[in-house]
Order: sequence, then structure tokens, then C-alpha cells
Amino acid sequence: MNNNKRSTMNNFKKVGLTALAGTLAATSASAVDYAMTGGLVATFTTQDSPSSAESVNGKGLGVATDLTFKASGELDNGFTVDYTMVVDTDGALSNTSSQMAVGMGGMGSFHINNKAGSKANGIDDVMPAAYNETWDGHSPDNPSFFGSSTASGSVDYRIPAVELAGATINASYTYDPSSGVGPATKGSVETSSVSGDAVTLTVDHESGVSIGGGLESLDDEQGKTLGSGTTRSTAYVKYSNGPLTVGYQEAYENNVNATGVEGADKEAEFWAIAYTAGDMSFSYGESTLQTKGVSDTAAGAEIELESIQASYTMGAMTLSASLNETSNTGGTAGNKYEETQIAVSFAF
Repeated sequence: MNNNKRSTMNNFKKVGLTALAGTLAATSASAVDYAMTGGLVATFTTQDSPSSAESVNGKGLGVATDLTFKASGELDNGFTVDYTMVVDTDGALSNTSSQMAVGMGGMGSFHINNKAGSKANGIDDVMPAAYNETWDGHSPDNPSFFGSSTASGSVDYRIPAVELAGATINASYTYDPSSGVGPATKGSVETSSVSGDAVTLTVDHESGVSIGGGLESLDDEQGKTLGSGTTRSTAYVKYSNGPLTVGYQEAYENNVNATGVEGADKEAEFWAIAYTAGDMSFSYGESTLQTKGVSDTAAGAEIELESIQASYTMGAMTLSASLNETSNTGGTAGNKYEETQIAVSFAF
């Protein structure tokens, strides 16, 4: 997720409508605010992976464009309804992200994560960065597996934020009836009957210390061979003091494979440091991914990712650059992957 995209909201109109009344128990017209924002990012990228196919290497100039549509309103009973959809307009139009949230005041909120947006997937990698995560778009290896199976086609319940002794506490529960396969279309079902759920807890203290973690469980044990399915967990700690932010995070996956027997477990580790001075940001981050051995199968080599990043923001325009290196790609010792990227993004 790009930490430096900034957008300015352009409200177009307010209209009275009653479409939400029947579904959410409101009895009269509700004012709905509509807004559309957009963004464009152009990148120049070089890639070098001597152990990979020639098509993976080379240089490229690419452009991605997005439009974000938002609608929000308040019902007569005080509940709020918010809907967000992001459309990729680079080539054929496609819906890349869409969620609906129903706020119930002191009773918390429900979030329907049609495409992405679950709270669990939102803490897969929370390390500070000037541009992107160490793995985002820069490597074939991704250590941020936590929350990936319950990210889309799921529903969250999030408690109202609790203020206690200078700390803000948030917690959530996610349920996905068809984990790992995304949302069903309206009125249909998914082919997978494997459900999943996840819980998260985060605490942000006024001192600058933030801690959090979560547990994700999948019902994929296939006949109860092991008595439980795949489980994933993560925990992190961050500290911010003025312009400086540092963070550390771990994640673990206890894997069950397709036949219901023990699979190859995974361990991931992340750490990063970021410094912001005015409109300039700099960061250095590392992450690792280790796939464990199973029975007489040896463990893969530990995959190591490093990233140096910088960004500069001028109003609605942001210039970013990153230098990334991955060692032991694919878990094979000696494989390397290097990438440099220069990006310019605009928010409108």
C-alpha cells in the first residue's frame, strides 16, 4: 500500500433518497454525500534476476490510474453507511477494491469486505516506509501472508474504540464463508466450502508506542486428520518520536495441505526505520520468509528482502524512489533479485 498517496475530495452533490431505508430500517429519506477522487502513478522500473527467465529482466515504463468513488449517509436511527469502490482505469475497467461499512455508534461497526479491506489483512505488514512495503511489486516472494485468506468476500465486526490510560484500543472479528477464493457474485455461492475467521487487537499509546496482533484460522483440515486447520498469527510493535518511526513484526503459519496432513510451515520477520522531515521521507526496511521442512523434506533457504526508499511530496504530486534486493528467491540458495524504481504520482 502506497503510504504517500494523498487525495483531495471533490464533493459533487447531495440528494435525498430512500434506497437504504428498507435494508437498514430507516423510515424516511436520508441525505447521501457522493465524492470522487482519482490518482495516477507512472513508474520507471529496472529488474535483474539472473536465475529467472529473460522475460523477468529488463526495463519498463508503466502507468496505473485509479478512480475512487465514495458514498456516505446517516439514517434516522443515527447509524451511518459508507461505501467505497476503487476502479482501475488502466486498460479495461476493473473493480480492484470495494467495501461497505455500517456504523452503529457505541455498538461498533460492520464492514462488508467485497474486495480487500478486512482488518486482519490490514495488519499483514505495518512497518513504516517512505514508498511501499519491502515486497510490494519488487519481489516474487511475499512474506505478508497474514490475513490473506479472509481479505475478500468477508465481513468484519469492529468494536468502538476504547480510550484507557492514554491508550486507544481497537479489536475486530472477521468471518469469511469461502476463505481464499474472494467474493461470490450477487445471489450465487463460491466453489470452496472452506470457511475462515480472524481476530485482531491493536493498542496505540499517546507515548508513541503501538502494539498489535492477530490470529487467522481456516477450516481446511479435510476430514479432521489433524483436528485443526491452517492457522496464521502475527504480532508487531512500533514506536514514533517526532520525525522518527521504527517497527518490528513477526508472523507464523501452521500449514495444512490439500490432503489434510501437515504442510510446510512458514515464518516471517519484518523490521524498518523511517524518517520524515517536512515533505521528505526516507526509510530502510528488511523482511525475511522461511519455509520449514516437512518429514524428510529439507527446509528452503531463508528469503531475505531489503529496501531503501525516499519520497518527496509537492502538493498533489509525489516523487518516490526505491532500491530493492532479494536474496535466495523462491527459497533457493544463491538466487538473487534486484529492482530499482522511480515513480511520480498525482492525486486529483
